[in-house]
Amino acid sequence: MTALDVLIYILRGLLVVLVVLQIVPLLIWLERKGSAYIQDRPGPERAHVGPLRLAGLFHVLADAIKLFSKEDFMPAGANKFFYYLAPMIPVGIALITVAVVPFWHTMVFPNGYTVIGQVLAIDPGILWFFAIVSLTVYGVIFAGWSSNSKFSLLGAMRASAASLSYEIPMVLAAISAIMTYGSVNLAHIADAQTGVWWGFLPRWGVFVQPLAALIFLVTSFAETNRVPFDLAEAESELVAGYHTEYSSMKWGMFMFAEYAAMIVSTAVFTTLWFGGYNVPWLDTAALIAHAQYWTEWLLGITFVVGLVGFAVNLNHFAAGVGRWRDIRDYEGLVLAMGAIGTAAVALLLLFLCFAFHLPDWYGPLFAGFIQLQMFIVKVLFFCWVFVWVRWTLPRFRYDQLMNLGWKSLLPLALANILLTGILITVLK
Repeated sequence: MTALDVLIYILRGLLVVLVVLQIVPLLIWLERKGSAYIQDRPGPERAHVGPLRLAGLFHVLADAIKLFSKEDFMPAGANKFFYYLAPMIPVGIALITVAVVPFWHTMVFPNGYTVIGQVLAIDPGILWFFAIVSLTVYGVIFAGWSSNSKFSLLGAMRASAASLSYEIPMVLAAISAIMTYGSVNLAHIADAQTGVWWGFLPRWGVFVQPLAALIFLVTSFAETNRVPFDLAEAESELVAGYHTEYSSMKWGMFMFAEYAAMIVSTAVFTTLWFGGYNVPWLDTAALIAHAQYWTEWLLGITFVVGLVGFAVNLNHFAAGVGRWRDIRDYEGLVLAMGAIGTAAVALLLLFLCFAFHLPDWYGPLFAGFIQLQMFIVKVLFFCWVFVWVRWTLPRFRYDQLMNLGWKSLLPLALANILLTGILITVLK
């Protein structure tokens, strides 16, 4: 392995970790603004840095400062080692499991050098995911038991029971995909979903295995302890569940792990059932061959959006002067300057694209970048589905939770495997 290989490996790992770390604050903001939208209220909008509020995004920064500065205590009688270990486990597992997810198709440059789209390119990728993600329950159990609190312990026991009940149908749903594509490598599964059927329908797994996709999605809600499956954190019954006795950034790590688990679950769900990084109707070869054409189009769209943003924010500034009677009155002006600056840069790059032919190495790099953005868009869409469901459906009772897992999803997953096997045998 050369020094360049080591550098690329490190940069690829940092990129994947940074994607998760950057999406988590965005999801917290999306949760708050989404719930506000559903409940017909403004949501967070007051926190600001200078004149910028950015629709409440700075509330996430304020939360981080608050969590780091709050009093950190440990309840009497707690087991110190496991009490401190518990929050680290789910965070670490979320960052480890995302390593096997392919974020783009392998880039092959003209000189033959390749850059794969996974941090951990192993053949049993989906098996690695299930093996590692099942360890998350240890963090919950350690948190509930080590806190020396009955409410925390009850929440931890509920979480362990839910994990056992829903991991089995989740694995069985994934087995249907493995049987369909003949591989447990997530990169191979994503590659198999390239192209279209009948000239217009993407070859996504959801059109082949709709029932398995639905089962996997439902079980993902339970695995991440999200409503309507958040019995482990039921505030009306258990105060706050397994993390009741946690404060400061240790509690923040549990919250971070919940959103990171959402990202990982939706990333695997996207890879199995919605084409992963594949851009609908544009395969990797097409992106590489027409990289300059698509770059010019994207720069042109960016230029137009920048001009529209300039006009809208300038009008917002003119209409809002005196509203806050402080520096926040100038937010529209700052955003307008940023928009016109973006438009100017896009116009300059567009001129350069027309004036010069882009180098050969640009095509694979462009294809990988577009596929990464497409993958992030898909993941964010399904994260929004998580938010939408949380603020729409009520929490299940515990018996309903167990009945759905054991009496409905498990038989359906087994029946789907049987049907898949029959169809594969008949269609061979």
